Amino acid sequence: MTMGKIIFYEDRNFQGRSYETSSDCSDMTSYLSRCQSCRVESGCVMVYERPNFMGNQYFMRRGEYADYMSMMGMRDCIRSCRMIPMHRGQFRMRIYERENFGGQMHELMEDCGNIQDRYRMSDCMSCQVMDGHWLLYEQPQYRGSMVYLRPGEYRSFRDLGVNSNRFMSMRRIMDIKWFSKDCEEGGKSTGCAVILSNTGMNMRGKIIFYEERNFQGRSYECMSDCSDMSSYLSRCQSCKVESGCFIVYDRPNFMGNQYFMKRGDYADNISMMGMRDCIRSCRMIPMHRGQFRMKIYERENFSGQMNELMDDCDNIQDRYRMSDCLSSQVLDGHWLLYEQPHFRGRMMYLRPGEYRSFRDQGMSTNKFMSMRRIIDPCS
Repeated sequence: MTMGKIIFYEDRNFQGRSYETSSDCSDMTSYLSRCQSCRVESGCVMVYERPNFMGNQYFMRRGEYADYMSMMGMRDCIRSCRMIPMHRGQFRMRIYERENFGGQMHELMEDCGNIQDRYRMSDCMSCQVMDGHWLLYEQPQYRGSMVYLRPGEYRSFRDLGVNSNRFMSMRRIMDIKWFSKDCEEGGKSTGCAVILSNTGMNMRGKIIFYEERNFQGRSYECMSDCSDMSSYLSRCQSCKVESGCFIVYDRPNFMGNQYFMKRGDYADNISMMGMRDCIRSCRMIPMHRGQFRMKIYERENFSGQMNELMDDCDNIQDRYRMSDCLSSQVLDGHWLLYEQPHFRGRMMYLRPGEYRSFRDQGMSTNKFMSMRRIIDPCS
């Protein structure tokens, strides 16, 4: 089995004292007073917000994490870490609907994107891992908080100290090359899109934000998601996209009105894009290589008329006689939705997942009339 190597640093951007390890560490405070950046030189590592492998968990593979707290939305420093050995044999896990191995039971030997769809299970609250190493996610399609499980019995996920104790999708941790390839080509996992977005996907984006118009004032360079620009700049009024594609938002935490940016210079993004305010957060869009599939619904909560898309649609009224699209399920690929026909008006970026109500995105509109796939190269 191959093991990993990770270097932790006290401060952001690989500054301050450092600590190198190729094994589990139950308490980082034995070596560093804090840890705010790290480099994974080989292998896969699970990091935890609390000592003794407790609290919220984050999956890291080979790459540089210059400021992982903002990159991954961590609330605190890394306090402990566990190396993930690469498993070569079969994978086998039993999942249970209730704690203490109660309720409905099913045995898994492969990934499961949604236990509700596959098994009609409402929850997974305990499990037995017989073979292999797994990641469990609190939401379908490998989204939300995750937990790492190695062979053993887990009578209650509460004992792991994570925010969630119910999980809806499960993924095997396979060979590192396979896991990287899956993230690059499939694009299905928000876990990949968010947790791994800063580590060498096949299309790695880079954007530079500036405080003033015409690329003046202080700047901040970003190659991943950023949930709050105010951590780096008091305002952002111009930017340069050097590679890849980004969605920028006029509110923190990926909320509010959204704007699609591809490679180019934006000397005055407020006037060029009709923004009412500065950029407050941004999300990098990974390039998807496979098929595209999305279900659109006429009403909120997946109700009313439903149609499935696999290509662009410039007018749902003309094609489907749908008056509105108020909710959707993105099964494959990354999409842009527009409030008006022919890809006009305000837009919204959707990645794989369920969207019961577009109101939750904090936008000024919640109805959309045309849909377009985000295809490589960004266009």
